[in-house]
Amino acid sequence: MAILIVTRSRDNEAPAAVTRALEARGERVYRFDTDLFPTELQLSLDEAGRGRLSGPEGEVALEEFSAVWYRRCAIAERIPRDLDSQLRQPAVEESRRVVFGMMAALGVFQLDALEHVRRSEHKPLQLKLARQLGMEVPRTLMTNDPEAVRAFAASCPSGVVTKMMASFAVYDEQGLEQVVFTTPLGARELKDLDGLDLCPMTFQEHVTKAVELRVTVVGTQVMAAAIDSQALPGARNDWRREGLALIRSWQPYTLPESLRLQVLGMMDALGLNYGAFDFIVTPQGRHVFLEVNPSGEFMWLVQHPGLPVDEALADVLAGRAARRLGPRPLPRSEPALRLATSP
Repeated sequence: MAILIVTRSRDNEAPAAVTRALEARGERVYRFDTDLFPTELQLSLDEAGRGRLSGPEGEVALEEFSAVWYRRCAIAERIPRDLDSQLRQPAVEESRRVVFGMMAALGVFQLDALEHVRRSEHKPLQLKLARQLGMEVPRTLMTNDPEAVRAFAASCPSGVVTKMMASFAVYDEQGLEQVVFTTPLGARELKDLDGLDLCPMTFQEHVTKAVELRVTVVGTQVMAAAIDSQALPGARNDWRREGLALIRSWQPYTLPESLRLQVLGMMDALGLNYGAFDFIVTPQGRHVFLEVNPSGEFMWLVQHPGLPVDEALADVLAGRAARRLGPRPLPRSEPALRLATSP
């Protein structure tokens, strides 16, 4: 038997780290770099879900896979860009359908199933579930209505920040990456909101930070790390602006037991085996939920402060730890709902 890792050639060290952990457990691993399909990797699949993968990792029968780690996706990336768009677009779509269809037809455990990942990415759903589970969340507005934004800002005495639901980057004329970070809005920005008619955005009440947390959950194992994002001026609104400068400063953090159980409750509700949560800890010690990323990065936390995320992933993939097989409904009796407010 073998474990399939679905990723891309330009991934970081995460697949290699998990592969080493799996091989240490006696597991065979096959890496499927999706950017190589269909140009450099061959996939055959029949009506019974049987077939073969053949590429740089060699050849393997699909029936040999016992589990799948769906890590990253770049299907059809190497199909020539100068190909007529009327031909390239259907070629890309057909390639995606074949790969995702193969994963669905395998009938084995997936970390995590594509439909669970896609559903879990919806930020409105995350915020609603967090409130239902009793977590504290920021007051939030998602809209393309400038007047609604101004009214919301006027009701937030501590100010507002804006962010995007999806992580993406744009590139300037020199090819330099420009990432959209969480940004505070002042009077000038609130006056000029004309661009909302082209792209809605998310607005949240500003929450004062003492530290920020990345809480990584694998199966039932909850691993938390904290960063003093207020130590560097450029990181105070979004620590990712100074991510490299802060990379060695992450410290282990112990969650309150009630919050640990709430985090696991959200994982159950979403049907996820992997999730990367972001929290703010206020100066008063309150923990405020921001989001959970079902495909969030973790390798820097393996290095600093040394969280065993790769080992935990290997245990779940190898069937040595508890697995979630799908979403579970929340209990009918819900805790009191709380909204974050910041003085």
